[in-house]
Amino acid sequence: MLANDSIIVINAGSSSIKFSMYSGAALDLTMRGKIENLYSGVARFIAQDAQGAVVGANEWPDSALTHEQGMRFLVDFAQSHLDGHRVVAVGHRIVHGGVAYSGPVRLNAAVLADLEKLIPLAPLHLPHNLAPVRSVLAMAPHVPQIGCFDTAFHVGQPAEAQAFALPAEITAMGVRRYGFHGLSYEYIASVLPKADAGLAHARVIAAHLGNGASMCAIDAGRSVASTMGFTAVDGLPMGTRCGALDPGVVLYLMQELGMDVAAVQKLMYQQSGLLGVSGISSDMRTLEQSDDPRARQAIDLMIYRIGREMGSLAAALGGVDALVFSGGIGENSVALRAAVCRDAAWLGVQLDEQRNAAKPQGIARISKADSKVAVWVIPANEELMIAQHALDLVEAA
Repeated sequence: MLANDSIIVINAGSSSIKFSMYSGAALDLTMRGKIENLYSGVARFIAQDAQGAVVGANEWPDSALTHEQGMRFLVDFAQSHLDGHRVVAVGHRIVHGGVAYSGPVRLNAAVLADLEKLIPLAPLHLPHNLAPVRSVLAMAPHVPQIGCFDTAFHVGQPAEAQAFALPAEITAMGVRRYGFHGLSYEYIASVLPKADAGLAHARVIAAHLGNGASMCAIDAGRSVASTMGFTAVDGLPMGTRCGALDPGVVLYLMQELGMDVAAVQKLMYQQSGLLGVSGISSDMRTLEQSDDPRARQAIDLMIYRIGREMGSLAAALGGVDALVFSGGIGENSVALRAAVCRDAAWLGVQLDEQRNAAKPQGIARISKADSKVAVWVIPANEELMIAQHALDLVEAA
């Protein structure tokens, strides 16, 4: 790839579109931005260069912007701000690839039709991931589009780690544990050995903690177990998602409380987690600053569940050599990292309190030199992982 060749990465959520532009063979970040508040309220756009200077901004106060309209604006903006750069590919984060898509793939109408069949597996995520793909196909059909799947990193897990104890005919329909946040974990697995060569073949527990939260057991760079399962609502409590839930609770909600499927889905995805327990906020920063005992209860529950899952993942690995924190909460909450590490002392974790409190920037080790388990903070960078996959496929074509 030439110095002025660029790859644009799109990460579309239910109410936002984030984009990043990487240029040259080294994939240097040259621009990033986002459109927020799609469909409701005042939609806002901002774009910044690599140094953080604002290079574009806009608002739509009088209309509810859709994904298609947002993508049209972004394409027009990119074309007028390329400054000599040529877009050679667009990479997309796609939350679910099912069983068939176990790695990055060139997106076209046929693949898009296949992925639309997976929408029942991720109804709150996949439609929003696919909307920008359709938009670019319509507006710039000559530009290669690459799909990168959050489930792909977990495809190689042992069969028993992927299976539910359900009849075989139901398993054959695709009802199994997929795991998510795979692009984040793949990035962690790729950069951790560069930070410490001794961890190239290590047993690692990685915690991607944010509004969506999960943990993954990684053995020599490969996923062997994860806390999320069939959907991205499983596992840890999250910002608004409940995490692991006894299936009997769902039956109770429907049979005894008269809730229909839509109400249960809304409860599990949008009204639970930190928000549901605290009744205050889904934002860890708000809860940590609150004196309300319900805020403390929500935080303590999340810490407890992280500790429980850590024990489970340690068993899947047969021991632990490193613990990695990532995601918005994992990267920024000094108090949560300290509490998790205290609870993990039985594994041999010894946190360096000063390093932890220093709020490390970039990739940093925060454990004591003689800690049996090395503890690291690695900022999430799914976008760079997507750009790298897109570059590899474009150069292989």
